[in-house]
Amino acid sequence: MKDSLQPILKMLTMMVGLLLSVTLLTAVLIGVIVVVFSGGSLPPLNQPNPTEMQALATVVVDTYKGVIPKEGLWQAPDWGSVDQEPNAEDIKYGKELIANTAAYLGPNGKVKKISNGMNCQNCHLNAGTAPLGNNYSGVSANYPKVRARSGQMEDVQKRINDCFERSLNGKALESNSKEMVAMVAYMQWLGKDVPKDESPKGVGIYQLAFMDRAADPVKGKSVYSRQCQSCHMEDGQGMPKPDKSGHIYPPLWGDNSYNNGAGLYRMSRFAGYVKTNMPLGATFERPLLTDEEAWDVAAYVNSLPRPKKDLSKDWPDISKKPIDHPFGPYADGFTEEQHKFGPFKPIKEARDNASK
Repeated sequence: MKDSLQPILKMLTMMVGLLLSVTLLTAVLIGVIVVVFSGGSLPPLNQPNPTEMQALATVVVDTYKGVIPKEGLWQAPDWGSVDQEPNAEDIKYGKELIANTAAYLGPNGKVKKISNGMNCQNCHLNAGTAPLGNNYSGVSANYPKVRARSGQMEDVQKRINDCFERSLNGKALESNSKEMVAMVAYMQWLGKDVPKDESPKGVGIYQLAFMDRAADPVKGKSVYSRQCQSCHMEDGQGMPKPDKSGHIYPPLWGDNSYNNGAGLYRMSRFAGYVKTNMPLGATFERPLLTDEEAWDVAAYVNSLPRPKKDLSKDWPDISKKPIDHPFGPYADGFTEEQHKFGPFKPIKEARDNASK
């Protein structure tokens, strides 16, 4: 008898539950109607209230991982306005030369064959306009000037030729050539709104804090394998364009890379550059490498073979050599090895104490 009543009891329980649900839903609907018709309003769906929005904004600010604040960064002039310039054609040609140097001046260049197949843009990203991508924003405002590396007054043309002879491991351009005139015009246009002798925010390369240890090429090789070789290849020779007019991704060592006189051969310059720009997708707002990874991969890349340049006339005043200049003699008692790989803090401390 008891077993035969079980189905009936279950059905009654379900009916009571359904009745309670309908009653509750009806009460809610009546409450909504009362609120609306009495002049009230319901909170919008899927939108946080003001308190929640403020809390969300605080979280976004607190989790920003950029190396410098975004506010006040230099921005390149509007490219759409370039046609208003009297030398617009020079400016346009100059930008093209910066972006595609190899096609015009590389080993198969259609104008001259005076460089290694890399583009100026490989070191000066987005044709010299990227924040902390070694941009040209301060060139016009700060040249001519005396540079400690040469010990002489240098103009923009000399600075450009330094890059041709070092980063592009090539030969100098004639100062009055069409190509030199165009590149100077482009750089001056980029910096046309920068006051004289000022360095805009975001210019140049990010300066990483020194580590307590030396940069480690062995650790750097592991970083390179994980983060870099998909573009620059395991052998470091980059990815050439199919028509051999240049590289999609440039070589980082070997005969076709920058020589030992280039700025990126200094550890701090390479490390700061990759911190805010590499691997592909990284920016100063969203770096993808830790500081230590950046230092170590710089040590790995710059420990590998590359072309050599006569640097005997560099730094005539050796006391002005940068801390990480990798070639002696030095005005301090630290070794060439430590000046190349670090640790750099003891060198800096010694220099600071000597200057007091």
